[in-house]
Amino acid sequence: MRLVSTTKTVSVMAMMVLLAGLAAGQNKHCTAAGGMLMTNLGAVDPATTMGTATGDLRGAVGATILSTEGSGNTLILHVQHHWVTESGDTLDFSAATLTSTQVAPGLYAVVTYPVHLKGGTGKYAGATGDFNNIGEADLVSGQIVVRYSGKICLAGRD
Repeated sequence: MRLVSTTKTVSVMAMMVLLAGLAAGQNKHCTAAGGMLMTNLGAVDPATTMGTATGDLRGAVGATILSTEGSGNTLILHVQHHWVTESGDTLDFSAATLTSTQVAPGLYAVVTYPVHLKGGTGKYAGATGDFNNIGEADLVSGQIVVRYSGKICLAGRD
């Protein structure tokens, strides 16, 4: 008899923990976010950009090219972003993959460039988000301009 009672208690407690976890995960407020990034390749070293971000996540932004792949007119860049908002919060992104196609010598149009936000500091602690990007990269001059748009979900916001 005591075994049934203990099993029932453990089952009820496990269900409560599961429900609490689900409720905590739903305590996020999601909004649309977008803006523009303008960076210069080679500003720090040959594989790193540095520049500005406008819009909802305005501040300073950079990216380090981790590796590249190329075939024909297609250039794929594996990138790690570095971002500090105007208020001083940092944004933590998963490594991203930018796929581009050459439209002129040294000039590439962004074909796909999904980016995932996985947290940050301050206001962005526990934040998540997914962004799509369009733009172009002039690898001769090192100038890159990208437009970002997507959704950001802030933790603990109702």
